This record gives sequence, structure tokens and C-alpha cells, in this order.
Amino acid sequence: MEPSHRHSGEEGNNLLESASIEEQPNQVESPEDANRTTEAEFHRVRRLLYTSHFFSTWNSRTFEFGAFLFLAAIYPHTLLPASGILGPAGLASLCILASVEKQGIILNTVSVERDWVVVVAEGDEARLSTLNSQMRRIDLFCKLVAPLAVSLLDAVSSELAIAVTGLLPITSVSAEYFAIARVYRSLPALAIPRATKGNQQPAGSSFKLRVTGACSGVLTYVRHQAFLPSFALALLYLTVLSFAGQMITYLLAIGLSSSAIGALRGVAALSELSATWLGPKIMERIGPIRAGIWFLNWQMMCVTVACIFFWLDAPPTVVAVGTISAVVASRIGLWGFDLSAQMIVQEEVEAELRGTFSSQEFAFQNIFEMLSFASTIVFARPDQFKYPATISAGAVALAGVLYAAFVRMRRGHLVHLSKCMDRDHRKKYGWSRVEQDEGGEGHELVGGERA
Repeated sequence: MEPSHRHSGEEGNNLLESASIEEQPNQVESPEDANRTTEAEFHRVRRLLYTSHFFSTWNSRTFEFGAFLFLAAIYPHTLLPASGILGPAGLASLCILASVEKQGIILNTVSVERDWVVVVAEGDEARLSTLNSQMRRIDLFCKLVAPLAVSLLDAVSSELAIAVTGLLPITSVSAEYFAIARVYRSLPALAIPRATKGNQQPAGSSFKLRVTGACSGVLTYVRHQAFLPSFALALLYLTVLSFAGQMITYLLAIGLSSSAIGALRGVAALSELSATWLGPKIMERIGPIRAGIWFLNWQMMCVTVACIFFWLDAPPTVVAVGTISAVVASRIGLWGFDLSAQMIVQEEVEAELRGTFSSQEFAFQNIFEMLSFASTIVFARPDQFKYPATISAGAVALAGVLYAAFVRMRRGHLVHLSKCMDRDHRKKYGWSRVEQDEGGEGHELVGGERA
């Protein structure tokens, strides 16, 4: 009987082996694997995307810093030009052109950073994180170097700085277009029209129907599960505590030179660049939702410190040093939260809603940015800058409350340190990675029964 048992066991093993061999071709020939780009193709497309993004961002950052610098030189004793209030018709026409430039940047960002990047990543979270961090790194690198270049040129001659700022987009547009066109041709998925939901209107529709369609887009945005992190990110644009127009004008008014401001903005950009390396590492260990709450809390703390300095009865030098130091430190939290929120939106917003959702998000960002300009229109004197600064701190606090509500709904609690900080889970070189579920966050039940 023993030989027969052995014989029957061998037959069973042969059947299992043949079955596994028959299953292997089906796994290899799956549609996802067949359509997926190779690593070499992905690296080639990624380089082209980075090239196009570099030229676009460099030109935008150069104009962004230079425009306020030139306006401050023309109107040295008021914040009104930096807030959009100009007298002569010639300068008003420049503002119209600047608005067109801003519109182009927004359209490029919505299409490339919020849609094309997701398509290029092809559902791979590691690729998506790499693309997001590198695109943001290029943006912040341009934010570091472009202001330094413009300020150095302006120190030599304002006319030379204006000429270079105007000629750069003309000379680089062909290279930028060539790179982005190659990306488009390399990925057939980019040529597939995106079906949209909720706000389509027939051609030639009435004004009422168009308004209804616009309202439908807003409702789609507000009702989406990714609304709170997206809206919290938009709220952060209601700020004057950044090295942008209003704060640059304020620093010039209290006596800082353009070259010093350019150097300080470079230091702030280095702080922001560090977030593009720190953010992905933290998100890999604890997930984007947890990372977002930590980064946003850090920003709230730094912005609060910066705001307090404005209200202290201290010499202007002390106020400037304290405020600038706190603002520089806050940039780590800002861009770390930006990467976290962007990852949440990219993963949770459906392909057919990306355009609608992202356009509404950018609309709110611009509304809050205009409100920040309105704050320096109302409080136009440099000695009143503490009031817009306080409003900015309030906006960051409100963003923190909204995002905390989102985290509470998702996780059942806000802070749960045991899994991240328990010594039993540490490795010799640091904390161990928190286990992730399908949604990208730790294995937790509502109420925090397990992490």
C-alpha cells in the first residue's frame, strides 16, 4: 500500500505543478502589466516633464518677485501698489497682463500637476510621491534662485532687470513647449478625453444655465470626501506672512535692501526644499493624513510666534529678526502639508472629477489670495502690517481646525502616539514604519481601538 500512496502523491504534485504553470501566462498577460510603461520609459517621460515644469516655474517666479520689486521702487512709501491699487493707466494695463499670466499658470498647474502627473504615475504610489516631491522641488529651487538673480540684476540696473525678466519667457517658450509635447505623445492615456460629471452645459446655453453649471461645480467640490484637506490648503493662501508682495514691500519700507530680501527669500526656499525630502519620508512611515496634521500644527505654531512679534513693543530690528525667523521655519510645515494634501486629493478624486475639483480648489485659493491683498489695502501703512499678519495667523488656525475635523472623521482620533513612538516598535536607527491599509493610513478602528 505504501508504493501506491507515494504514486498517488506524485500524481497530485504533478497536477499542482501543471495548474500553476497554466496560471502563470494569465498573470503575465494581464492588461495592467501590458499597458504599464517600463522604468526606462517612465524616467524619460519624467525628465521631459521636469524640463517643461522648470521653464514654466522659473519664468513665473522671476516675474512674481520682480514685479513687486519694480513696483516698490516706483512707490516706496505705500503698500497699495503691491495690493493691486495703481493710478496711471499704463500700470493698470500691466496688471491686466499680469492677470493673464496668472491665469495661464493656474491652467498649467491644474492640467499638469493635478491630472497629468497622476496619469504618468499609472497608479503607482511610489511614482506619484516621487513626481510630486520633485515637481515641488523644482518650484522651490526656482523660488530660491530666481529672486536672487533678479535682485542682483536690480542692484546693477532696474532697466536691465526689467529687460531680462521680459525676455526670458520669449526665449524659453519653444523649449518648454517641445518638452511638454513629447510627454503628451509618449503617453496615449493623456490623449483620452476626460469625461466630466455634474457641470456640463450644451453649447450656446443661456446665462442661467451657465451659472447653474458653475454652482454645480462648487457643490461637487464641497460634497467630495477630499474637500476638507483641499479647502484647508486653499485657506493658507490668505496670508501676508510669506516672502511675496506685501511682506517684501513691508521689509523694504523698514529699511531692508533688495539684495538682503532676495537672500532671505533664498533661505526660506531652502527651508521649503527640506520639506520636499522630509515630507515623502514621513508620509511613507505614517501616511499622508497623519503627516498632514503634524506639518500643519508646526506651521500654526511658527505663524503664531511671527504674529506675536508684531505686537511686541520692541525695536524694529528685533521685530524683523523674530518675524523672519518664524516665517522661515513655518515654510517646512506649509510645504509638507501641501505635499500631504496633494497626495490625498490625487488618490481620492476620481479621474472624471479632477478638472472640476482642482479648478474649484484654485478658485478658492485665488479668492483667499485676493482677501490677503484686501487686508493690505485696508491697512496700507507699513506700521499697520501687524493687522494683516494677525488675519493670516487666524486663517492658518482655521485651516488647522478644518483639517483636524477631517482627520477625526477618518481615524476616529487626532493623535495616537503608541504605534509610532513605542520603544518596542523602534529599530536601532529610528522609528519603524506604521502599517498601512488600502487607503494609505494605519490599521485603526473608529475610536482608536487599534493602530
